[in-house]
Amino acid sequence: MSKSFEEQMEQLEEIVGELEKGDLSLEDSVKKFEEGIKISNECNKTLEEAEKKITILVNKNGEMKEEDFNTENN
Repeated sequence: MSKSFEEQMEQLEEIVGELEKGDLSLEDSVKKFEEGIKISNECNKTLEEAEKKITILVNKNGEMKEEDFNTENN
């Protein structure tokens, strides 16, 4: 079972914390960095999929119209 977005973000925060401490060997740091990049990419994919699903119902001339969500106007 895959982890939720929130669980992935928590795991990513833990990795960042470990890397910031500077206690890891170079090899372990690279492994953690690679793991963090993988999780980051998964989170980005989840966000992109969610953004595609978001729609706004707008009442125009008494009719409900479905429009794509546009972040540029917000």
